[in-house]
Amino acid sequence: MRFALEKRPAPSRLMLGLTPLFAVIATMLAGGVMFWALGANPVEAIRTIFLDPLFDPTFGAYSRPQLLVKAAPLILIAIGLSLGFKAGIWNIGAEGQYIIGAVVGAAVGLAFYPTESRLIFPAMVIAGALGGWAWAMIPAILKTRLGTNEILVSLMLVYVAENILASVASGVLKNPEGRGFPGSRNFARDYPAASNLELLPGTGMHWGVVAAFIAVIAAYVLMTRHKMGFSIRLTGEAPRAARFAGVNPTRLVVFSLGMAGALAGMAGLFEVTGPAGQISIDFGSGYGFTAIIVAFLGRLHPVGILLAGLLMALTYIGGELAQLMLGMPAAAIQLFQGMLLFFLLAMDVFANYRIRIKTREAA
Repeated sequence: MRFALEKRPAPSRLMLGLTPLFAVIATMLAGGVMFWALGANPVEAIRTIFLDPLFDPTFGAYSRPQLLVKAAPLILIAIGLSLGFKAGIWNIGAEGQYIIGAVVGAAVGLAFYPTESRLIFPAMVIAGALGGWAWAMIPAILKTRLGTNEILVSLMLVYVAENILASVASGVLKNPEGRGFPGSRNFARDYPAASNLELLPGTGMHWGVVAAFIAVIAAYVLMTRHKMGFSIRLTGEAPRAARFAGVNPTRLVVFSLGMAGALAGMAGLFEVTGPAGQISIDFGSGYGFTAIIVAFLGRLHPVGILLAGLLMALTYIGGELAQLMLGMPAAAIQLFQGMLLFFLLAMDVFANYRIRIKTREAA
């Protein structure tokens, strides 16, 4: 008797829906083993990451508002990435687009310092979106004109963006009153007209959170009611049929990468003017890479991405709490987050294949 994988005629919708849940459970189990190996109580570690930020009376009052703060950039970036991923366009450089959007948007705001006008912040949002869009157009144009691989180009541009960030934080955007330390002015403290403050005090709700919810709704409408959404789905599921249907591949690449870049740039702008507060050398937080996990954990569906973004934000907050309370290393928390994508991809095998038990005679 032996076990064999047999390809399904079509992917199982039930398994596609259940694999994210199975992946989370498997991550908890494997993560528990890892925490045990590091000398921590695995049950206590899992509870600290997933339950204490929401229900602990001591930490909950601080952690619950942070859930929206952490989830907003992940959801914004993941929504943009999901459009390309659905069409088989692999933008792995959202982190670079996030950084450039923050740099360009912050530069526009600081250029008008100390002007107090309600138009400053909207102009910064538009500039941040355009900055991320322009950065995403580099792999888009190279792919459509020269046939380059968008995975490699977009990924390499992340390191270029990080060097630009370090340069401007120590150069043109450096706070002239910062006593020589790298970093721009603090928007919340020095420039309220250009800051992304909480809309409802104590809730974590700021304009980035609003934009994330709008992006979820807009992406859902686009994918279910618009011709472009149909083209994206058709190209991803049946590329040959898409060509016969007259889908323009160049237009699709430019649209998908452009939308991903614009949303990532907006996320960067909302972050630099809100939670981060300023342009600094270490502003890049890895949200662009984590959003890839969020997109796939959410099954590239807008509502799924919303839920996956909240879950991943919970692991961020719970991970910080585990580092503080249990002395867990930051690398262990990052590995725990990475396990989510690993197990999700592993569980996807069962959506496309079924297990068959075969006897030796039948074999």
